[in-house]
Amino acid sequence: MDLIPIVEWIGDTQATALAGLVVGIIFGIAAQRSRFCLRAATVEFASGVLGKRMAVWLLTFSTAVVWTQVAQYAGLFHSADARMLAVSGSFSGAIIGGLIFGVGMVLARGCSGRLLVLAATGNLRSVISGLVFAVIALMALQGWLAPLRRTLAGLWITPNGHNINLLDALHLPNGSGITIGLMTAVIALYLAYKNRVDMQVLFMASGVGFAVALGWVLTSALAAVSFDPVQIESATFTGPSAHTLMFFTSPNPVLNFDIGLIAGVFAGAFLAALCAKELQFLGFESADNMKRAIIGAALMGMGGMLAGGCAIGAGVTGGSIFAATAWLALFCMWIGAVLTARLVDQQRPATLSV
Repeated sequence: MDLIPIVEWIGDTQATALAGLVVGIIFGIAAQRSRFCLRAATVEFASGVLGKRMAVWLLTFSTAVVWTQVAQYAGLFHSADARMLAVSGSFSGAIIGGLIFGVGMVLARGCSGRLLVLAATGNLRSVISGLVFAVIALMALQGWLAPLRRTLAGLWITPNGHNINLLDALHLPNGSGITIGLMTAVIALYLAYKNRVDMQVLFMASGVGFAVALGWVLTSALAAVSFDPVQIESATFTGPSAHTLMFFTSPNPVLNFDIGLIAGVFAGAFLAALCAKELQFLGFESADNMKRAIIGAALMGMGGMLAGGCAIGAGVTGGSIFAATAWLALFCMWIGAVLTARLVDQQRPATLSV
């Protein structure tokens, strides 16, 4: 993919932000129309049901894995160069952060990515929760909570100064990632057929996964031609939320992929909701719901930064390149979310989406 003309036309920084914007718009449109949400899938699972939400989540995950692995097989990017694999990962951070994040997303009634999508449609509950999430994530990145994050993350790190690629660690042959993704897609489509999920929803769910793969390819292509260093990354919301907050409060803001991503997701979700006539202002139903959401958002901010990513960043984006800590974090998010859903939501009528 030749991006030299674009880089020469608008510059390295602007080109990187534009890549984030493109990925974000696709992600925002697809996520809004598919109602993609890990929290909804875990609540459904906790109630003993493998229904529509699970089908949507599995299809998104499998699509991200297939497209990403196909792109790597075709030489469009190399996962070893991705920041998530190129630097040390934290097993302790994945476990503790994943559990905390899972608890938080159930309490907040949506993961961080879902909150951003809902905020764009006029959901004021998600606006407030999203701001709390961003502030706590920033505090965990470089504020008062940073020492605690570093201590917990340092308890158990990956060896040799880099993360572990599960496919390499298990000595699986080339193409195994594609096979795993396709097998997961078959399960997702079976559940979709069984639960009569609309084809448009399935198409949009696969669009979320495609956006993740596109992020890997675009940042890899930019890293190859840009004069300034470009991180090879894709969709995630913990770090980008903190960076966006810094962008709007810094006297010398700098554009990057993260800023473009957040703006793109918001714009894409807003346009999708506008076209579907689903824009609507919604607030908290009660003071108790507000307290629960704020506590959940705070837990997600700390948990996501500690785990190395949110439900999207670790659960889908990191999972698509088979980063060991990402898969561990995703597993722990499921545990935390399912246990919380059983202890909290099943004591009263559960709401799968907000």
